[in-house]
Amino acid sequence: MVAVAIYGLGMFHAFFLWRRGFRRDDWVLYGLLAVGMALHTVAMVKRGFSIHRCPVNNLYEATAFVMWTVVAGYLVMGLWSRLRFLGAFASPLLFALGVFALMPALDPPHPTGPQFTGGIVSLHVALIALAYGALGLSFGGSLMYLSQEHDLKFDKLRALISRLPAIQQLERVMVRLVFCGIVLLTAGLAVAFIGMKAQQGQSFLQDPKVIWSLGVWFFYVGLLVWYRRADHGGHRLAWGNLLGFAFVLLTFWGVNLLSKIHNPIP
Repeated sequence: MVAVAIYGLGMFHAFFLWRRGFRRDDWVLYGLLAVGMALHTVAMVKRGFSIHRCPVNNLYEATAFVMWTVVAGYLVMGLWSRLRFLGAFASPLLFALGVFALMPALDPPHPTGPQFTGGIVSLHVALIALAYGALGLSFGGSLMYLSQEHDLKFDKLRALISRLPAIQQLERVMVRLVFCGIVLLTAGLAVAFIGMKAQQGQSFLQDPKVIWSLGVWFFYVGLLVWYRRADHGGHRLAWGNLLGFAFVLLTFWGVNLLSKIHNPIP
């Protein structure tokens, strides 16, 4: 809860950075998210030791893991000063996810939930969480891209004095993050299909969560292909990325609840 509160402070500080046009290289937001991540990490480690397994067994823990990967990726990318402002676009997402994750209904007693105790299963969950973390960072990069594009069209002075990266650099960042997300999602699904079928005892292709995951994979692969073939590809990639990740955020939880693999009957 303290980590989520700090992410909220980061969101509040991001508002002032936005108002000032991102004119000054500011370490305050980076420091706030670093402190939040430290507390977030402690919470995840304490949860793992308390249940004696990888803490990815319900929606609360899965959401916390995805949030952690977003923050970790940002702290690495934020070492480059012009990408440090990515935190201004990621902090609202982190705060919203954190508030959602803290809803009591998302954290039921562990004996009623899936038991992700095997190494293969934990690897699968970790890869999927890392994939969504990369896609979440690309969501923030898309917001940066569209903000910079808007300033170049309607407020050129603001674009000139801003310390945001050049729009071409933001486009490359978006593409690489989406590609990284696809690679991690592919690896996570491959681990599930190859190593987990016998453990679960049922066909993955009949599970709503798996069908949904394959749909997400096809969407992002198609988005990259479309980007390569279309004119003004960066603009279209940014909007497609925003819509794609918004769809993931809005539907992940409901599809997860429909999945018999992820919610076995006690």
